[in-house]
Amino acid sequence: MEQPSDTTDGVRAPLDETERAKRLGDVQALIELMRPAVQADGGDLVLVNADVETGVVEVQLAGSCSSCAVSSATLQGGVERILTDRLDWITEVVGGVDDSMDSLESAALGRGGYVPRY
Repeated sequence: MEQPSDTTDGVRAPLDETERAKRLGDVQALIELMRPAVQADGGDLVLVNADVETGVVEVQLAGSCSSCAVSSATLQGGVERILTDRLDWITEVVGGVDDSMDSLESAALGRGGYVPRY
């Protein structure tokens, strides 16, 4: 992928609209490619924000992921690794788990490693 050229003061030139749209489309397509694996266990993967200029992408795990003991491993070992390996412009993946769902309801959605919150 072609990177924007540096200016004389070391600051990258802003991306044009075509490159911005391409980057956003690429990250959305990759999230959609990963979602079925997360959904198979009753969870979901949501793209919250993608700053295509800085390369910071924010994702959230939802559904049964909120009661799953391996959610952080899924974010770091799976989602983050895949995004950064396949899209060289991504510099950081920020992730979280939507814990707004009741833990018993969350656990009932999937087969993940349920850990009760006591």
